[in-house]
Amino acid sequence: MTRVALGNRKLLALPVLIGLGLALWAYREQAYSDSWRNALEQDVRRIEEDSPGRLGLYVKHLGDGKALEYEADRFWYLGSAVKVPIAVAVLQGVDAGEHSLDDELTLEASDKVDGSGDLVWQDNGVAYSVRTLLNEMLIESDNTAANMLIRLVGEDRLNERTRENMGGKGFERITDFTQVRRDVYGELHPDARELDNIELVKLASAPFSQPRYEAVARALGIGTADLKAESMEQAYARYYARKLNASTLEAYGTLLEKLAEGDLLSEASRDLLYKDMKLDRYDAYRLEAGLPKQVPFIQKTGTQLERACHVGVIDPLSEDQANTVIVVACAEAMDESKEAGAAFETLGKAITRALLGSTN
Repeated sequence: MTRVALGNRKLLALPVLIGLGLALWAYREQAYSDSWRNALEQDVRRIEEDSPGRLGLYVKHLGDGKALEYEADRFWYLGSAVKVPIAVAVLQGVDAGEHSLDDELTLEASDKVDGSGDLVWQDNGVAYSVRTLLNEMLIESDNTAANMLIRLVGEDRLNERTRENMGGKGFERITDFTQVRRDVYGELHPDARELDNIELVKLASAPFSQPRYEAVARALGIGTADLKAESMEQAYARYYARKLNASTLEAYGTLLEKLAEGDLLSEASRDLLYKDMKLDRYDAYRLEAGLPKQVPFIQKTGTQLERACHVGVIDPLSEDQANTVIVVACAEAMDESKEAGAAFETLGKAITRALLGSTN
């Protein structure tokens, strides 16, 4: 056989070898994706079995493009986790020139609502910059600050932007936090939807649950026999069934993925948001308690009666998002603090084993 013929045979074999190499690479990549998803799903099932309620989890590894979806296509009440889409909508307005971080909003009586943070106790008429309100809303989870920012953007515009940011589906309307209270108490009696902000704040001082139930009746000037729900728990259950301030975990994950990939905000706005989502802090709290301390994690929690969520992005600044992981976890029908917190921490450890190469 001539050298020319032999050389031609080698050239003909080269594409075959390249093809085999690519096929082997693809097989290994698929095997890895299947491996981490299968292992994580088994862990999630065990964690849910050991918990008193239900769990939902959406995890997407942007490096391989694969996702684990566990009860991720049903709606979950988000609580304060809605503050991330609120912040994104505000910062999109900044990027569009509709307002600036230095613009000031004046605190109004109608903004005030109970919950975390101390703006509710400040004097009416005090001015706060948009930058300060974002910090208060995300770091302190201040509901009054959230109300003020919703007022800035407009509820309709907020929901338009959020629906688009979440991919156009799997999302229900965000309301301000005062409306949440009115809607819950409105399940006890329709007249409760007319209570003003200060009356609602006063109601929150009554211990949960029977004293709060009785306090609502007194505020309305009626007896408990005239209330339309048997308990505060039943009122909350009816409210959750309306799916307000709720989304699928997949839809919320879409928002976080777009955020991490730089599709929603300018670099300056994204950096500001990441800082307020505790990029440089490790609090050993919920999911984060199960993640390695050295791995950056932006995050936000949300809780309400027997509902809890913890959402975030692991290593959000990884080059080309090669190591970036989207996490959206929610729990229901369990204590929103201790029980949900323990379940989330265990989920964090399972994510670490499956995707981060250690057990913390």
